[in-house]
Amino acid sequence: MGDSMNFNPYIGHPGQLCGVEEVRLVGGKGDGMRFFELHNATGLRMTIAADRAADIYRLSFKGDNMGYLAPAGFVAPAYYDDRGTGFLKSFTAGFLTTCGLTAVGSPCHDEGEDLPLHGSIGNTPCERIWWEEDSEYLHVHAHVNDSRIFGHKLRLIRHIRCGRERNEFTISDRIENQGDRTTPLMLLYHLNMGYPLLSEDAVLNIPSVEVRPRDEHAAKDLDSWNKILPPTPGFEEQCYYHRFATEGRAAIYNPKIAKGLVIRFDPMQLDHFTQWKMMGVRDYVLGLEPGNCHPDGRDVMRREGRLKFLEPGGAVCYEVHISLYEE
Repeated sequence: MGDSMNFNPYIGHPGQLCGVEEVRLVGGKGDGMRFFELHNATGLRMTIAADRAADIYRLSFKGDNMGYLAPAGFVAPAYYDDRGTGFLKSFTAGFLTTCGLTAVGSPCHDEGEDLPLHGSIGNTPCERIWWEEDSEYLHVHAHVNDSRIFGHKLRLIRHIRCGRERNEFTISDRIENQGDRTTPLMLLYHLNMGYPLLSEDAVLNIPSVEVRPRDEHAAKDLDSWNKILPPTPGFEEQCYYHRFATEGRAAIYNPKIAKGLVIRFDPMQLDHFTQWKMMGVRDYVLGLEPGNCHPDGRDVMRREGRLKFLEPGGAVCYEVHISLYEE
């Protein structure tokens, strides 16, 4: 295959093989939202939401959908409700929703702050976003400002690197504290598997060294934490916390479509992993979620001595790698 970065006599425009296009949505609650539509030369397509932290909404592989779109659909950040669980009204889910940066998980009151479900970064537009390419990769770069007067001043610098002829991509994030106070730092990559990748035929493999249920409800089905059910009326979500020794890894494969994906991360950096099992009707999704925290709320993380902080002028980097395959 010729390289679209150079002259290729077989094609009229480089986008014939792979590339990135900036588009806008028309209509509904997502009216006016900017998206970067990325496609590589070997069947991978993704939609990156420029108006919501450069999260990945759609992800497909050779025509099959990999992620989950929640009932709310595409929702512009103007509709975001930061009270309690108001997050759910604009929760698109998609393949990736970023949660943080100073709060993740259950709404709570901590150190004088009322904190919403999963924080606000995933509803924050990028201040800058652009793309470029080289001979091997398509690159999307984004800067997201998470700052307020009299409060924390954080910046998320995101780089999504996708193989031009390899079905894999990496999300690399750098978080900087640009303020003058030590700030709690919570981050969770809410990676969401959806139909047809997700069905009762799917095989889930998480080679962790420990699996712990979040609560009594999850504990009832601890022996079948890895069993994928068909859509079940009245299903109540279950969460399982996994611990890894050396390599962070989670994989799912569905023989019905002969496709799967593998998530890899460094468990020394992202030292918590949440499996969110939601087998409801239309609410049918499996979250495979590396993070530096659990989704129990900042107050719980502080109380357990697990809460992380970022010093003034400090920075921390995280990375998640996803590869897709067929058999």
